[in-house]
Amino acid sequence: MWRQDTSRAAEPRAKLSRRGLWWALEALVCQHLSVACVADALGVSWNTANDAVLAEGRRVLIDDPHRFDDVQVIGVDEHVWRHNRRGDKYVTVIIDLTPIRDGTGLARLLDMVAGRSKQAFKAWLAERDKSWRDNIEVVAMDGFTGFKTATAEELTEAVPVLDPFHVVRLAGDALDQCRRRVQQATHGHRGRTGDPLYAARRTLHTGADLLTETQQHRLTELFAADAHVEVEATWGIYQRMIAAYREPDRTRGRELMRQLIESISRGVPSPFSEIIRSAAP
Repeated sequence: MWRQDTSRAAEPRAKLSRRGLWWALEALVCQHLSVACVADALGVSWNTANDAVLAEGRRVLIDDPHRFDDVQVIGVDEHVWRHNRRGDKYVTVIIDLTPIRDGTGLARLLDMVAGRSKQAFKAWLAERDKSWRDNIEVVAMDGFTGFKTATAEELTEAVPVLDPFHVVRLAGDALDQCRRRVQQATHGHRGRTGDPLYAARRTLHTGADLLTETQQHRLTELFAADAHVEVEATWGIYQRMIAAYREPDRTRGRELMRQLIESISRGVPSPFSEIIRSAAP
């Protein structure tokens, strides 16, 4: 009678070897393979592969006591987790943006919390150590006031900011609202095929440095009409914002954004209602 120690090859009672488990984890995370593909390659059932990967992922990633170390800038946003009617559809995603701010690497996922409410984010923050919360300098978020309120209550020293994606989206929404308003005032109806403003709706959102000759000609003709002056002004604000974010020199980009904010803050004519709303705190 003899025995063989297999603890170096696999955990006790495990259905996958250590090497097979690491291969599965890498295939899912790095190669973006599905659990079904991993299970088929390893010759096990879907449940076996899924349970093993979840357990190992929790051990290596979620249970890592150092994964919250040195976090100074975080981002929070909602994400559609389920595409059916069962259970909560959304999760709140928290990521570490410190490497992006410092230019040392990529953002990394910190956690995901069920729901997308103020309370979901506030409760997650409250679970962190006070020393960790005091170390947070900036929280990037979308326009949801619940995230901003939770930040103000739990991270009293942190500065809440809109992330670039949502800032540009708000500016793009203002441009669309202005275009529709001028369209209605000029033609008395919503945009239709053949209407210049309607035909240019996508071109207006294209960065000025990416416009083709055809698109440039289309905008030149569009802005030649006096009735479209408000659209042109709003488009100019939108393009200046895009240029500031795309500026490779970060110092120069900040200066461009500062100039833009100051120009809007000094006041704009009342007809430009969309610009006024987008500039409001």
